[in-house]
Amino acid sequence: MPFRNPDLPVDERIDDLLGRLTLEEKVSLMHQWQPAIPRLDIPAFRTGTEALHGVAWLGEATVFPQAIGLGSTWNPELLEDVGSVVGTEARGFNAIDPDYHGLNLWAPVVDPLRDPRAGRNEEGYSEDALLTGVMSTAYAQGMRGDHPDYLKSSPMLKHFIGYNNEVDRSTTNSSMPARMLQEYYLEFFRPAIESGAVSGIMASYNFANGRPAHLSPLIEDEVRSWNDVFVVSDAYAPTNVTGSQNYYDTPAKSHAALVKAGIDSFTDRGEDSSFTTASITAALDAGLLTESDLDRSLRNMLRVRFRLGDFDPPGLNPYEDIGPEVINAPEHQQLAREAATEQTVLLKNEGDALPLDEDGAGDVAVIGPLGDTLYEDWYSGTMPYKVTPLDGLRERLGADRVSAHEGVDEIALRVAETGDYVTAPTDESGGQLTTSGSGVGTAETMSLFDWGQGVYALRTEANGKYVSRGWDDVLRNDQVQPNGWQVRETFTFTDAEDGTVLVRNVQSGNYLTVGADGGLTTGTADAAEATRFVRETVSSGIDEAVATAEAADTVVMVVGNNPYINGRETDDREDIRLPAAQRELIRAVTRANPDTTLVVESSYPLAINWADENVPSILWTSHAGQETGHALADVLLGDVSPAGRLPQTWYRSVDELPSILEYDIARGDTTYLYYDGDPLYAFGHGLTYTDFTYSQPRVSSSTLDPDGTAEVSVDVTNTGDVDSDEVVQLYSRALDSPVEQPNRELRAFERVHVPAGATHTVTFDVSGADLRHWDVVSDRLVPTAGRHELLVGSASDDIRGTASVRVPGSVQQPTRHLAREAENVADFDDYQGVEIVDRSKTAGDSVGAHAGDWVAFEQVALSRSIRELRLEVAREASGTARVQVRLGSADGRLLGSADVASTGDRYAYETVPVPLDEVPGGRHDLVLVFGGEMRASTVRLSR
Repeated sequence: MPFRNPDLPVDERIDDLLGRLTLEEKVSLMHQWQPAIPRLDIPAFRTGTEALHGVAWLGEATVFPQAIGLGSTWNPELLEDVGSVVGTEARGFNAIDPDYHGLNLWAPVVDPLRDPRAGRNEEGYSEDALLTGVMSTAYAQGMRGDHPDYLKSSPMLKHFIGYNNEVDRSTTNSSMPARMLQEYYLEFFRPAIESGAVSGIMASYNFANGRPAHLSPLIEDEVRSWNDVFVVSDAYAPTNVTGSQNYYDTPAKSHAALVKAGIDSFTDRGEDSSFTTASITAALDAGLLTESDLDRSLRNMLRVRFRLGDFDPPGLNPYEDIGPEVINAPEHQQLAREAATEQTVLLKNEGDALPLDEDGAGDVAVIGPLGDTLYEDWYSGTMPYKVTPLDGLRERLGADRVSAHEGVDEIALRVAETGDYVTAPTDESGGQLTTSGSGVGTAETMSLFDWGQGVYALRTEANGKYVSRGWDDVLRNDQVQPNGWQVRETFTFTDAEDGTVLVRNVQSGNYLTVGADGGLTTGTADAAEATRFVRETVSSGIDEAVATAEAADTVVMVVGNNPYINGRETDDREDIRLPAAQRELIRAVTRANPDTTLVVESSYPLAINWADENVPSILWTSHAGQETGHALADVLLGDVSPAGRLPQTWYRSVDELPSILEYDIARGDTTYLYYDGDPLYAFGHGLTYTDFTYSQPRVSSSTLDPDGTAEVSVDVTNTGDVDSDEVVQLYSRALDSPVEQPNRELRAFERVHVPAGATHTVTFDVSGADLRHWDVVSDRLVPTAGRHELLVGSASDDIRGTASVRVPGSVQQPTRHLAREAENVADFDDYQGVEIVDRSKTAGDSVGAHAGDWVAFEQVALSRSIRELRLEVAREASGTARVQVRLGSADGRLLGSADVASTGDRYAYETVPVPLDEVPGGRHDLVLVFGGEMRASTVRLSR
């Protein structure tokens, strides 16, 4: 059959296969779990193997640092090597079970890290589009392989578009004004797609400019203009369209709309495809979809399967012989160590406290709740082994020189009414907790881990396992670590008036109760029915940690977060500080032994203000996988000079951040692009164990044409006595722009190795195409004319030299001619309060406004002959609301006003004439002030 002929072009092979499939078979292939079609000898196929920082959920595999850690390497060559290992190991798993271990990999994630509270912060690379684009392209290129025709694996970008909050994530609207959408959000996705490094994208859960992102016209209008892509839904998102999002009233309508919007594969309800196939069949029967609509989607999917080699005879695919022996191969372990080392960031090093002298450090105490453990996260693979920070230092210095203490309290819970103590089974597998104990021994002792925001985990000393709520409400000590989609190992303590406490399981919301048989369950949601406990401290974690610190010469303190608690998918953080117990631990230990190095191991930035002021040296690492301990030892003891750089701004307080739902980073003054405050640590920050000097940057031309390129060169000299990498960063700043521009923006970077005493010349290309902005009048990118300062340095706030170029052209803001033709209200220049919403269910943007909101159109050509403004509006609410037209500002001179009556539906638009008086001539700013709820689509002036 022609579709099996590898000598034919792929498109011809796809056409042939589509012509052989029945309509029912085509429908079956629209689900994530595609069944085999025996009559054509087509194997089953599954989309969606997770591979964010290693192959996940399939068993033991090489686990690399979290994506945010990979981003902090600023090393695309390393990322490509890591991606190649991930693709190779995916092939190894595929050889074990081709039907379940698929080669369509759902990674990398390119969501902007615009807010450090976002639960999925650990999954992205950075807050910057260029850095994310370079790193994600490299990772994906490694996964896909270097063959021109065959794919080692098929990487997919997540999650398109405007997805950065977990609270009500399927019902909140990410409002992205035109300039922010074009200059920021789309640019995170464009590079990997345009380069062909990825096969496609996954749509996101949120509303994007008023529409479910799965139905966004941007999929067809933008993404598919960059390259051919395969588009998958996120899990259960198709159900949301008629469920939580209430956008369509029947699955037939929603599935038809999803296919037409560009969704090619439905990830819904696990392996059960019946809902998807029934909904698509109903849409076909109702005439809402045609077979050709399905053919278009299947073409995108089949292109991927053909390139993976699904339909080719043996012997052609260069990746087909990769077997399971590659999984966690020794060279992969070495690369994991290299990646964990390169991502480490030296935040502070007062008085050259680091590196530690291997002999002179004396006895070392490893203190802190993360000192002797490694955590996996939700999208992590299963670590085949774990080298903790304590392991790494003991391996190097000897167990006799390295002591340890977690610094957490040990407690016992006594039932207030009976005096019995909560007792845990000592079996390794654990069992139900009871209240049979009359005193405090090992079985009654639990370690209390404070993970912040009032949330705790309890580890029983009886068997070293964590207390977990079973689905039968029984409390058991049977979990190695808090884990799972619904974390059942976390609790809160509420003080009662009589000095007792109520203990509540976070996942269930129920309180602990003791049954007649003495067994503990999460038995009630009513606090009045909860068992009251007395919480007794068996030993103070801080007191014992202080004693351990005082007995040592040097302290390495390891603190941070648990990736399953307070900051993960489905859970945004409320605060950006360390848990209170960890803050107290840092203070006490540092005061007890000032020779302390703090290691912060976290999935996101933390406000460690006291530590920055008082601890001599501070390192940051992500949860860096199986080789974390080796990497930290290599850095702490000076085998490697740390050179990672922060891919995200570290703020001093949550008070510096706007609402997590503020997606206009310019309006919210967030990320290094627009933040005007004094960060704790700036984007790009990171120190080394040596010093670098920079020459004054040299530019090949002082004028940069919009289609041209200029070279920027700088000499970087290692003036210290330690060989080290340095990350050289180039930023630009527009000096004459008529519209708001970032404070500075990353244009290029290079991580270079410079031996002690040597000089390395770094040369960057600056493209005129980079120095553009989105013009809301013409709806296109235009050159930003005028002067541009080029800033070269070691961080966004550590600039070592500047130069400048000039882009030819007018620096004046273009004139708006609203009297010539209607313009979209959503293409405003300035605004307050409004959000971008859907003009209709399928296309177009409007402005959604409430009382007091306004939009401004700048430099509008006016004349005294203008008599009227015509505004296309929809108002779903009953009654009327007033709209005003003002000159210059929202409280400027009133030119006219009119009432907007209810149109009965948010999509029912009518044109409202607004009479205008005494319109001046010349160019002026025109402001629409809204007096109530309405949607405004287009605006035009008339004479």
